[in-house]
Amino acid sequence: MQDFPLYFELGWQHILDWKGYDHILFVMVLCGVYTIAEWRKVLILVTAFTIGHSITLALSVLKVINVNTDLIEFLIPITIFITALSNILSKNAKNKSITFKYALALFFGLIHGMGFSNYLNSLLGKSVNIVAELFAFNVGLEFGQIIIVLITLLISFILINLIKVKKWDWNFFLSSAIFGISFIMAVERLPGLLH
Repeated sequence: MQDFPLYFELGWQHILDWKGYDHILFVMVLCGVYTIAEWRKVLILVTAFTIGHSITLALSVLKVINVNTDLIEFLIPITIFITALSNILSKNAKNKSITFKYALALFFGLIHGMGFSNYLNSLLGKSVNIVAELFAFNVGLEFGQIIIVLITLLISFILINLIKVKKWDWNFFLSSAIFGISFIMAVERLPGLLH
C-alpha cells in the first residue's frame, strides 16, 4: 500500500483540475441548491454520486466493462445539463423527492466513473495488481469532491446569509451558468461522437 499517497493525490488532483472542469461543474450544480444547514441532503447526494462512479470506475479499470470514450465524454455534459435544467425548472428543487435525486445522482455517477476510468487506465498501464491503486484513487476523488462541496456551500452561505441574495436567485444564477456551459460542452463533443 506504499502507492496509496500517490494515487490518493492523483485522485483529488484529477477532480480539482480546471482542465477537466466538467466534474467540478456537476458537483457544484448537484449541491448548489442547498445550504450548509441542509448538509445531510448534500451528503446523501454526493454519496450516491460516489457510489455510482466507484462502481463503474472499478468495473472499467478491472476490464469488466469496455467504455466508448467519445460517448462518455458526450454524456458527461449531458448529466450536468439535465441536473442544471432540473434546478432551473423547479423553484423548490430541494423539495423534490430526495429518493429521485439520489437515484439520478447514482445513475449520473455511473457515467462519470467511466470518464474517470479513462484517466486512471492511462496511469496504471499494464499493472496487474490494481485494487489498492483503484481504492486510493477513489478516496482521492472523494476528497476532491468534498472540497468542491464545501466551497460551493461556503459561497452559498456568503451570498445568501451575508450579502442577502435570495436563495432562488443564487440557485437560478448558478444553475443557468452551468446549464449554458454544459450545453456548449455537449455541442463541442458531439462531432467526436458522430465520427
